[in-house]
Amino acid sequence: MYVCGPTVYDLSHIGHARSAVAFDVVYRYLKYKGFRVKYTRNYTDIDDKIINRANKDGVAWNEISERYIKAFDEDMAALGVELPNFRPKATETIQEMIGVIQALIDKGFAYVLDGDVYYSVRKFNGYGKLSGKNIEELEAGARVEVDERKEDPLDFALWKASKPGEPWWESPWGKGRPGWHIECSAMSQKFLGETIDIHGGGKDLIFPHHENEIAQSEGATGKPFVRYWLHNGFVNIEKEKMSKSLGNILAIRDALNNYSFEAVRLFLISSHYRSPIDYSPDALREAEVALERYYRTLERMEKDWPDIVNAKVNEERKKQRMQRIINAMDDDFNTAYAAGFIFEEVNTANRLMDSAKTLGTNELEQVLPVIKAIFKEAGSFLGVFHRRPEEYFAEKKGNLKVSEEEIARLVLERSGAKKDKDFKKADEIRKELEEKGVLLEDTPKGTVWRMKI
Repeated sequence: MYVCGPTVYDLSHIGHARSAVAFDVVYRYLKYKGFRVKYTRNYTDIDDKIINRANKDGVAWNEISERYIKAFDEDMAALGVELPNFRPKATETIQEMIGVIQALIDKGFAYVLDGDVYYSVRKFNGYGKLSGKNIEELEAGARVEVDERKEDPLDFALWKASKPGEPWWESPWGKGRPGWHIECSAMSQKFLGETIDIHGGGKDLIFPHHENEIAQSEGATGKPFVRYWLHNGFVNIEKEKMSKSLGNILAIRDALNNYSFEAVRLFLISSHYRSPIDYSPDALREAEVALERYYRTLERMEKDWPDIVNAKVNEERKKQRMQRIINAMDDDFNTAYAAGFIFEEVNTANRLMDSAKTLGTNELEQVLPVIKAIFKEAGSFLGVFHRRPEEYFAEKKGNLKVSEEEIARLVLERSGAKKDKDFKKADEIRKELEEKGVLLEDTPKGTVWRMKI
């Protein structure tokens, strides 16, 4: 599996998270099903955007790329995204790119022009087969440079001759640097072979990037490039397309400042990966509420029914209850349905625990251990629902704007105020804590607190 990674010139945003999490789940699930998976995700660490950012910041181009590779890796780790087997940089694969370009020249698919090398789109008979675009109707579009010298406006750059002040590498055509599209053809060949099973990326990459990859790879090798193409949908920000011009880019780390990483993941997998998804603070808040409900349920299971929940699991019963989650995942990785089934199990667990006090524990004993096992098993490939409750709540407490010692002091002060019938002061303390993200609940066993979402 090869997935197009980031162009590293800025902090990664929620759109990058959508792609990374979607293919992280695919990677995890294939391994869960018993496949041996080789997974490659690249870094585009040389590009016009990187050079422009470096010039703007007054630093070397590779300082920019290294800075944002580090930031991307930190964001992926914070999201619980597993590392691919290979994470090549474009600049580490220059010789392989030169090799593919030379093969295309030798086979008549590319031509040299004043130190540049262009791919001749009309020479490749299958051009347009992924995007469904008619070559006669195509015009020079995104990332396709308009150049009067080209034989055809649709021809795209494989190699760019060196310009003053830009980084360059030696090549048979003179000093220069690779075009954007060629890197993925070269890297997928180097790490995964000439034909790969799965190629992933965002829907915005279908044309021209992935269309050009097919033309390059199949033109050079004469073999099919990809068996299955997987493209994730866009993330919109409150019903508007996310873009720098609108100023509505949401950085991954900004989302993680306010919500747990599992809530961000749950939000991202709550729609099918091919579908668009609409971000809003309310959407993430709803994901956090759902996640807290899950962990409250698991905590209740383990605290109130420890002997039952940790009993031996009936494997046949677990297999039967797990099957609908498996069916959902087998149907083009439908994480939305899979997550929905998890929450149905949460509802079942709460219903059984509620009724056990009056109806007995017979059904509870049969089902509760199975539900806990399902949580763990499904969580292993979804990347959520797999932590201990105390881990989740410890992370949440880390985001509190007030210390636990201060909370305890104010709870004690409020109890004293209530005892003295100073209800005004008691209400003021409750309100003060709520403003700091803490909700109080008076129970027969005393006042308990939880974090406001």
